[in-house]
Amino acid sequence: MDPTITSPIDARRARRTTRALAACLALAATAGVGATGCAGRAEATTVHGHHVGIPVRGGTATIDTASLAVDARTPDGRTLVLSAPADTALGTPGPVRRTGRGARWSYPGKGLTVTAREDHGRLRVSMTADRDGTVGWPVTGTDRTASALQLPRGEGLDIPVTDAFWNSPRAGLADSAINMSEGLSLPLWGYTFGSGGHRATHGVSYLTPTDIGTSLGVRSEDGRLRTSAVHDFDAGEDTRAYTVTFALTDGSPVAPGADYRSWLAAHGQLGSLRDKIRKNPATGKLLGAFHAYLWGDARTAQGVGRLRALGVDRMWLGYDAGPDPMDGAAVKAAERAGYLVGPYDSFANGQDPESADSPTSVWPSGVYPDFCVQDAQGKPVTGFGDRGCYLSSRAFEQAEPAHHHLARRTRSMVANGANSYFLDVDATGELFRDHSTAHPMTKAQDRAHRVARMRRIADEGLVLGSESAQPWANEVLAFDHGAATPVADGLWKAERDKDTWGGYYPQDGPKFFFKPTELPADVAKAMYDPAYRVPLYETALHSSLVNAERWELSYDKLPEQKTDRALLAMLYNTPLNFVLDGPSLKKSGSELAALQKFFSPLHKAAGTEKLTSFRWLTDDRSVQRTVFGDGTLTVTANFGTRTHDGLPGGCVDAKLHGDHAPRRLCPEEVTG
Repeated sequence: MDPTITSPIDARRARRTTRALAACLALAATAGVGATGCAGRAEATTVHGHHVGIPVRGGTATIDTASLAVDARTPDGRTLVLSAPADTALGTPGPVRRTGRGARWSYPGKGLTVTAREDHGRLRVSMTADRDGTVGWPVTGTDRTASALQLPRGEGLDIPVTDAFWNSPRAGLADSAINMSEGLSLPLWGYTFGSGGHRATHGVSYLTPTDIGTSLGVRSEDGRLRTSAVHDFDAGEDTRAYTVTFALTDGSPVAPGADYRSWLAAHGQLGSLRDKIRKNPATGKLLGAFHAYLWGDARTAQGVGRLRALGVDRMWLGYDAGPDPMDGAAVKAAERAGYLVGPYDSFANGQDPESADSPTSVWPSGVYPDFCVQDAQGKPVTGFGDRGCYLSSRAFEQAEPAHHHLARRTRSMVANGANSYFLDVDATGELFRDHSTAHPMTKAQDRAHRVARMRRIADEGLVLGSESAQPWANEVLAFDHGAATPVADGLWKAERDKDTWGGYYPQDGPKFFFKPTELPADVAKAMYDPAYRVPLYETALHSSLVNAERWELSYDKLPEQKTDRALLAMLYNTPLNFVLDGPSLKKSGSELAALQKFFSPLHKAAGTEKLTSFRWLTDDRSVQRTVFGDGTLTVTANFGTRTHDGLPGGCVDAKLHGDHAPRRLCPEEVTG
């Protein structure tokens, strides 16, 4: 008998629980990546002194109210540490009271009230504060069997907790604090317990729905990566509520992404690319399309014609807001070719019209400087690159019914007939508290205003994209540029070195975008080493929007990473992003065409499907496999140098449902 069972009644109860959980596990195995079962409420919440036990999917979670330590007991007899005691002194807890599906208690000395309950199979812990303050919790990764940390930096990373590189200063991760509302592509993190990979059986996913005001600290202790969240309770920022959910998972490296997808769906916040296509059929042109920003001769009708003559059947084409945008003839040529085409715009920056360095920063009288976001001292917040100021989304929303600044701007930008629109930074996590008395705003309100104005653009029938889309924008966006890129801090330093990276000249082909360059070795390892890369973002949002890399990191910008980036794109079923001018189109257009020809049928078939499986096929993680939908598409990529099961190193096999044999691509054999 299990030593934790102390009576025949306990034994019968345990057998019922095990049978119920086994059925849940079997059901969940068909439901999606990383699931561990159905709700599993075989037992009610228990309270023993300061210990609260709450049945969750895959076991029972126990909270020690004296310290906020959280453990979980699984059906196979494992005890997992989900959180060590809080880093913050909480004081003596008040008495525990039962609630419908959980319990409630308080920490009078901290002014905190806590509720814990089961929520869709997860443990949900919520705190409300009656005063400003800070709490450091949960404290995670302390379980001695924790083997890997999952972080949604860009597409996602799975990092062995004892990895020497990631524990060192070279990686730039340890001893850092990450803002959960802007520093990660999804508001979550996770751990795998045990050996990891396809042999893992347990894991945990942490979601922070109240991401504003929350940060995640990462530190190296005794050569192991540990993490802890910190939340600031601030009445002025409207962050006096804090929620964390804990989900037991099967230990898959993408299980936190699956958990978050389930959370979004349960809360009515998961967008559907299929629905967006039904509402606006032009959105369907994203399926199978690569993306490219055009310069010089490439943004003419003749340039578009050359691209189509190469056999490229789908493209998203963008152009900057400089003095030479695509004209009506070029736009018509793009639409005849079956492409999407649209301008780059930004509502974020305002400058003096007399000295503005970009047309997107020039606004009608009354906008600049009146709409500038103000800091706590009442001074304008300086804009990106120390230019002008950041403009308040609330100021625009207040003025829009009478002045239509944004609607008129949008109409003028697509007067050439463009059918798409790229709105820079609106969907990123950089939000503002505005202290202006004329247009005061919290970060949460800033987020809501941005969603509202993006929705209006999409409702006008334009296929809308933005930069590095945060999940709160997934319902209104059709695509994004940037969330696929796991940016390491060293990238920004590299980009500021104009001698190596290139500057913003010449005007018709800036070297910043076109000059091939080499990333510093540590930055390249942190961003593109496939041994650490996992598709957390695609697991959460693949069927909601189309995700691509940052536009300054075009496919040709980083020659040493081309093969790995091509394999990752095919493995994740995401488009490559290019910059093209006349010379580059002539030099490498055939390479683009060959890659797009391989990608197009795969994305047309699976772009609206969810990613249902990701796994490593080798212990060194060099061979990886994804599945989309119910077997709609299976992709196997070999990032190594040795042939594996007939697949050569540096190649990818893709098999659509109904194919008799896989389709193979070896990017190094595709040359311009």
